[in-house]
Amino acid sequence: MAKVHPLTVVPTEDASSSTTSCSNKYMTSKRETFTVWMKSLLMQGNGCTAFNETGEVVYRIDNYDDKHSNEVFLMDLRGKVLFTLCEHKMGVFTRWKGYAADGAKPMFRVRKSCRSIFGNEKSSSYKVTMGSDSSFYRLKSLSAGKSAAFRITDSNRRVVAEAKRKQSSSGVVLGDDVLSLVVEADVDHSFIMALVTVYGLIKRQI
Repeated sequence: MAKVHPLTVVPTEDASSSTTSCSNKYMTSKRETFTVWMKSLLMQGNGCTAFNETGEVVYRIDNYDDKHSNEVFLMDLRGKVLFTLCEHKMGVFTRWKGYAADGAKPMFRVRKSCRSIFGNEKSSSYKVTMGSDSSFYRLKSLSAGKSAAFRITDSNRRVVAEAKRKQSSSGVVLGDDVLSLVVEADVDHSFIMALVTVYGLIKRQI
């Protein structure tokens, strides 16, 4: 089996670095690439693990024996909860809410677009509305079926992130549970990972 990531390094940051502001820690001025594995590192159980370009684990979800839970926690390497993602069923419709670690109200909500619900689109599309203002994002699968490949655009239709199946350095395409996630500059990648989590729940990969 090809390695999901060729290197895994545990960062040795000291306590002072943990005071870095969110905007500095989770947003950079350059494009970032992550490897997302729809598995937990805890005995390769249910969950999700994200590596940065140098092989460090930066985000994780550990669901243990529970798959497609209606509440999951996106954490950093050290177990600090960054987002809580909750599934809510409203009749035959399902919506998802994302809560920031220190938020009592949802930071964002995700619902399937009307076109997808009524079958006017070949691939699934979801609207992400923000709780603080009128801005929104769209999360759209890049192919039909259970493929985890997707693209996220903002309200100006600018692509802010895209995920596709990862290829190894030798050109081998890894399994459909291993993705290469590209996040554009000046985009909060912890928020993008929260949307990746919701999409993994939708596709029943987490």
